[in-house]
Amino acid sequence: MTQRDEHQADAPDGGQLSQHAALCWRMHRGGVEVLLITSRDTGRWIIPKGWPMSGKTAAQTAAQEAWEEAGVKGQIAEDALGHYAYDKLRTKLAPLPCGVSVFPLRVETVADKFPERKERRRKWFAAANAARKVDEPELRALLSAIAEDAALVHAPQTKRAGQSGG
Repeated sequence: MTQRDEHQADAPDGGQLSQHAALCWRMHRGGVEVLLITSRDTGRWIIPKGWPMSGKTAAQTAAQEAWEEAGVKGQIAEDALGHYAYDKLRTKLAPLPCGVSVFPLRVETVADKFPERKERRRKWFAAANAARKVDEPELRALLSAIAEDAALVHAPQTKRAGQSGG
């Protein structure tokens, strides 16, 4: 298992703790499909995500989580497509407010055997259907935007030629 940074303490000054997620996608019959997995605790539909990992970039962390939680590998974008917030529920402890950076990962391989295969379900959904399955409003909006414009996952957060910074 990969070394993870410490995250046990509550968020400082009421702020959010950072997590990184992979939005695992593929093209199917002319549209974008998104791979959702179930959470281990409540069984609700989510995307693979986790805490920052020592020695890995945010995108590399997201790709590692996609492998561990969903059994997929592919090309991950180095730039986040978007962000969403949620409260991580903990048994007998206060919820942790988390901010999640979302990195699109174009799936190239789907494995039958992967670390969390016995703890989760996974299923492909059309992006619009995936939006209806998730609970987090900002993630739902991101998935809805992808359903409307598949180009968002193809080239996220890239500058067009001739754009100036600032």
